[in-house]
Amino acid sequence: MALPASPYADGVEYRAVEQAIMARGVEWAFDPTLERIAALMDLLGDPHKAYPVIHIAGTNGKTSTARLIESLLRARNLRVGRYTSPHLITMRERIAVDGEPLSPQRFVEVYRDIEPYIEMVDAKVGKLSFFEVLTAMAYAAFADAPVDVAVIEAGMGGAWDATNVADAAVAVITPIALDHTDYLGPDLASIAKEKAGIIKPGATAILAKQQLPAAEVLMRRVAEVRATVAREEMEFGVRRRDLAMGGQLLQLQGLKGVYEDVFLALYGAHQAGNAATALAAVEALTGGDEPLGGEVVQQAFAEVQSPGRLEVARRSPTVILDAAHNPHGMTAMLEGLTESFGFSRIIAVLAMMRDKDVDAVLDLMEPVVEVLVVTRNSSPRSMSVEELAERAEQVFGEDRVRRAARLDEAIDLAVALADEGDPLDSGVVVTGSVVTVGEAGILLKAGR
Repeated sequence: MALPASPYADGVEYRAVEQAIMARGVEWAFDPTLERIAALMDLLGDPHKAYPVIHIAGTNGKTSTARLIESLLRARNLRVGRYTSPHLITMRERIAVDGEPLSPQRFVEVYRDIEPYIEMVDAKVGKLSFFEVLTAMAYAAFADAPVDVAVIEAGMGGAWDATNVADAAVAVITPIALDHTDYLGPDLASIAKEKAGIIKPGATAILAKQQLPAAEVLMRRVAEVRATVAREEMEFGVRRRDLAMGGQLLQLQGLKGVYEDVFLALYGAHQAGNAATALAAVEALTGGDEPLGGEVVQQAFAEVQSPGRLEVARRSPTVILDAAHNPHGMTAMLEGLTESFGFSRIIAVLAMMRDKDVDAVLDLMEPVVEVLVVTRNSSPRSMSVEELAERAEQVFGEDRVRRAARLDEAIDLAVALADEGDPLDSGVVVTGSVVTVGEAGILLKAGR
């Protein structure tokens, strides 16, 4: 059965624009250079220079950290542009102003405004990629709004990422792990070198806790460009963390003081770390020695949402969506799931891209998950059900693996398996990819 139509993809012209952008091809199929995006920015009048930028790179936690930063800035009555990727349901999610994705009409307007300049760069410099066009749209939309601050999430890399055309006042590096090794390098040091490229001369670098090889590379970059640096568990961090209904209660050490009794409406120790990182980034941007104010931080973190990150999509049985797609992300998700929900039985639905470290992810899931339902998502990059099932059976055994040809069937099967026990004590988690989680969210919202 086909997925229900996206509630956001309304309008013939919007769909045409979306298809035109998608037809341009993914960023990793293009030469790694900023020449094309820089040429387009020049033609547009350098919109990325119209506001201060907080730039975020890393392997995991980028989108959640971006949303946390956005929430803090908005709680300070600032107008914020947020650019994140990938999207769960609609391409418009990637470009948000005042916490809301661009409307279909506004999305089309921004694209049409810059389309003649896109065509000029295509002809004279080289064809712009899908991601480069969206990045240009974001920078242009934020300048036109106008915003007070732009929170920009890098795509896959850093130094050669299209977003890096901006010189950010604050560069945030979330935890770095092995991912996209075919494009970013075979080890942590290589990947960290690419991510470190967003740290510019005179900027402030906010570094989440890193493994040693990555930390060494990042600190070398800081020294080379004479940036100011703040590191998690040294200059800032989580001082105390307690479980709470609907999230967790934190004591945070910021750059300018200690923030008490901060309720974070997100689950997991990794989200607490993201919150501390976001807090330090906003403190660094604001300058001076005065703290942000406890009420501002409390309000921002109590209201923040991060869809597709340990997101409760339904109850009885509880169905949780999480976009973990690599071993580092899966470890964080499983720890948060176990800690915050306390299910005695977990049924997992898994659909992953074939270029990911599937075997490592399965090894991590096996001690926690009672039954694994394997399926696929709509992406042509999705691993086939047959191959994923064969790999899963080698880890879980045949009796703990179920197959479903489609995601809707997989969710129905997992819910039925959870219902066989106490629905209050059994949980379903849908995971493995942003695409998987986005499509599951549509299905669940459609009442499946």
